[in-house]
Amino acid sequence: MELVKKLREMSGAGMMDCKHALEEADGDIDKAYTILREKGIAKAVKRAGRETGQGVVEAYLHRLGNDYPPQVGVLIEVDCETDFVAKGEDFRKLAKELALQVAASSPRWVSRDDVPDDVLVAERAVFEAKAQQEGKPEQVIARIVEGQVETFLKENCLMEQPHWRDPKTTVQELIAENISKLQENIVVRRFARFNVRES
Repeated sequence: MELVKKLREMSGAGMMDCKHALEEADGDIDKAYTILREKGIAKAVKRAGRETGQGVVEAYLHRLGNDYPPQVGVLIEVDCETDFVAKGEDFRKLAKELALQVAASSPRWVSRDDVPDDVLVAERAVFEAKAQQEGKPEQVIARIVEGQVETFLKENCLMEQPHWRDPKTTVQELIAENISKLQENIVVRRFARFNVRES
């Protein structure tokens, strides 16, 4: 019972889900947590197509000190299915967490589907030219370029970034965990990030 309670606190999952995960993991709490996360992601995939007509616009202003005006600001729209969930503390907490992520990690797009084709073409050309200048063999250049494009997408797409609080978890996984916990589809619709030091 103590393990179930501890796992519930760690994961936010229901009591029966925690009990089953612990049974499946033979009492290993870390393994059970991983099982719950995987199941949460599977549940999130099932809910992915559902309509999200409610949500919140969350704001975050970052100050360098108490007597210093904000230097970084973020507005983010996070949508869900019902106003009941939109008003809930857990959903608002997730929206705030995502606003902090945007402030901390400076993503340019929500997902790789939002990246304009001309940006990808330009990035590929830069990576290819660099590999050729470094004298890489022609047959490996394509593989090197693909790897660098993949890294570029992971750094610049919010969903693929490591969560700033727990770098082992991506933002996509964080949202999937919340979809599983709140039993509703959750979508980051858009965001805007402002920084007085950037043009």
